[in-house]
Amino acid sequence: MEIGISTFVELTPDPATGKTISQHQRMRDLMEEVELMDQVGLDVFAVGEHHRPDFIASSPAVILAAAAAKTKNIKLSSAVTVLSSDDPVRVFQDFATVDLLSDGRAEIMAGRGSFIESFPLFGYNLNDYDALFAEKLDLLVQLNKSEKVSWKGKHRASIDNLGVYPRPYHPELPIWVAVGGTPQSVMRAASYGLPLAMAIIGGSPENFVQLAQLYRNTYKKAGHDEQKLQISVHSHGYIADTSQQAADEFFPSYQHVMTQLGKERGWQPMTRQQFEAMRTKRGALLVGSPQEVTEKILYEQELFGLTRFLLHVSVGTMPHSKVMRAIELLGTKVAPAVRKALGH
Repeated sequence: MEIGISTFVELTPDPATGKTISQHQRMRDLMEEVELMDQVGLDVFAVGEHHRPDFIASSPAVILAAAAAKTKNIKLSSAVTVLSSDDPVRVFQDFATVDLLSDGRAEIMAGRGSFIESFPLFGYNLNDYDALFAEKLDLLVQLNKSEKVSWKGKHRASIDNLGVYPRPYHPELPIWVAVGGTPQSVMRAASYGLPLAMAIIGGSPENFVQLAQLYRNTYKKAGHDEQKLQISVHSHGYIADTSQQAADEFFPSYQHVMTQLGKERGWQPMTRQQFEAMRTKRGALLVGSPQEVTEKILYEQELFGLTRFLLHVSVGTMPHSKVMRAIELLGTKVAPAVRKALGH
């Protein structure tokens, strides 16, 4: 099983001081973080796309290209590319370029997006939310399979036997489909034979078992090679030397972000009691000591038959030194323990 880290490159105030570091400093910190991920042997670095002041990664491919120059082995993925409000041709070209720069380490994780800012920004109608994604995913898959493409759709201009360049380092780019819990999205990924990434950021992971089974059943029914089936989970988390330290360090920034999002979406403010409940074995958070996080990854692997796990560090801006320590612990303690337990 591959183990990696995902980020939205958050930029939020320090809950203790109220101060926010500069965008420039946050990007510099991120490059140091991905270098360390590569050095400690993590498998994947994934960057999400957002168009908000609290997350500054609006262009994952550019960040991944910079990461390609600073790393040697780690896979470089979006998490996600909001395909509904982007152009599949440009997405393919961007990631094919990253693939060439990285000697074949680029991946696309396509999703509909959990935020809606990109739709008015790029001139799309939110009423077409699902139709846009379905159509553009179809085009992206075709672009990946063939140098020249003929394609017709409703929401984008047609393409008549045109070539799309550059081509990636390998014959095709890995394209994952990320879902937040919608059965239709799960079935769409399975029908194309694309790997599935499930974002589990609330509730209980057990609630997603049915979705994973739906994916497997649909994948098999569509006639795809079951040996190539891949399932990933993406969850919020943090690791420190002790369980209490991890909880105390992670909670303030996590509470800040989740409470702010709650104001937008009608949730109640995040409490420490809720947070601690989410840290239990059946909760969605992976916050604790290396042993606790190891056990929880193995628990989710048992639930889903995972081929990849991405720990989302961090949810709000935390001190750079603490994030670096969490990365170090994930790479040197947790990942080896998981691999040993699974016989890898």
